[in-house]
Amino acid sequence: MAIILKVQNLHKAFGGLRAVVDVSFQLEAGQLMAMIGPNGAGKSTCFNLINGQLNPDQGSIFIMGQKVNGEKPRDVWKLGVGRTFQITSTFPSMTVLENVQMSLLSHNRRTKSLLTNVSRLYVAEAMALIDLVGIADQAHRSCGVLAYGDLKRVELAVALANQPKLLLMDEPTAGMGPAERQGLMKLTESIVHTREMGVLFTEHDMKVVFDYANRVIVLNRGKMIAAGPPDEVQKNNEVKKIYLGTASS
Repeated sequence: MAIILKVQNLHKAFGGLRAVVDVSFQLEAGQLMAMIGPNGAGKSTCFNLINGQLNPDQGSIFIMGQKVNGEKPRDVWKLGVGRTFQITSTFPSMTVLENVQMSLLSHNRRTKSLLTNVSRLYVAEAMALIDLVGIADQAHRSCGVLAYGDLKRVELAVALANQPKLLLMDEPTAGMGPAERQGLMKLTESIVHTREMGVLFTEHDMKVVFDYANRVIVLNRGKMIAAGPPDEVQKNNEVKKIYLGTASS
């Protein structure tokens, strides 16, 4: 399968704090990879390095074979990278449809359009994405009145508007109930396989991680201490001791 993301010997420090230390991994099309670790492990820093919000001190990041070190987030996004956040970032006063339309307008570089009625643009495309994430019945409701689980689905539709090959999901199920978590991850899994995308996600719910990730990487104090299939990582004594809270005697 095609390599969507390749990270080589990544380093990032903030003063004397080494946030990311020699991290390397790759993500293939059709794969969901979980990045886990205790608070302060370096997960958010890794995401921000990949997304272009931070520049690495050392190492290289390749997206679809193109080196992106030093690229701005907007330029990384144009390469086909979507991102969802732990705290949803929709426009609460706008409808679901309008939120997705805004993302499509941006993707198609129509945000500075002089047309007087942009509300008519990309309606069919927006509705297709809204239907894909399972909330077509909510399309004309304001995001400010939606249940949190539905907001997460709106954010996913927005992230899919630029037809990403790589999707970065930061705590995708945070704040959701068990049934909503399962529903969102099943949906994500289906989209990944259908669109031949790659997903890198952080997650504190270990059931979600071990149920849906094809591969898991574990960070602790900026260093990668384990990587591999979920069942292999789950049995790793260092991971049990540092993160999962148990270890073999």
